Amino acid sequence: MEITLNTPALLFPAISLLLLAYTNRFLALANLVRKLHDEYVSGQKNKILLHQLKSLRRRINFIRYMQGLGVFSFLCCVACMYSLYKGWAIIAEFIFATSLLSLLASLIISLVEIIQSTNAIELELSDIEDLEKSNIFTDLIAGRDDKKEM
Repeated sequence: MEITLNTPALLFPAISLLLLAYTNRFLALANLVRKLHDEYVSGQKNKILLHQLKSLRRRINFIRYMQGLGVFSFLCCVACMYSLYKGWAIIAEFIFATSLLSLLASLIISLVEIIQSTNAIELELSDIEDLEKSNIFTDLIAGRDDKKEM
């Protein structure tokens, strides 16, 4: 396979959009942390606050790794383009593969963070409604349909 200058350039918009999405997730978490901190300071402690804080800390770390790998992938794309410009095709292929693997790792961590996020929402819902923990897979297997209950 021959890599041209356009090949790594195709990843630029994708990586940029991913970094924007990751930043939005980070900002949402930062606002949630501030809200929980205000509740804690005002004495509105509830039984799931520790679970929420642990989950938020893990999710913030995941987002840090997602962003770091995304930026590393972006830098590898730039290095790949420079290598192609200089005529170093073998080095460019290695750098491009590193960029793709970094992007893949970032997306996998993003998936893990999304799972953590849904678990945090389920925890919040279970506290409000005393629901059992469920997810789409257990609901499908059990044949649950929330519309039947309405």
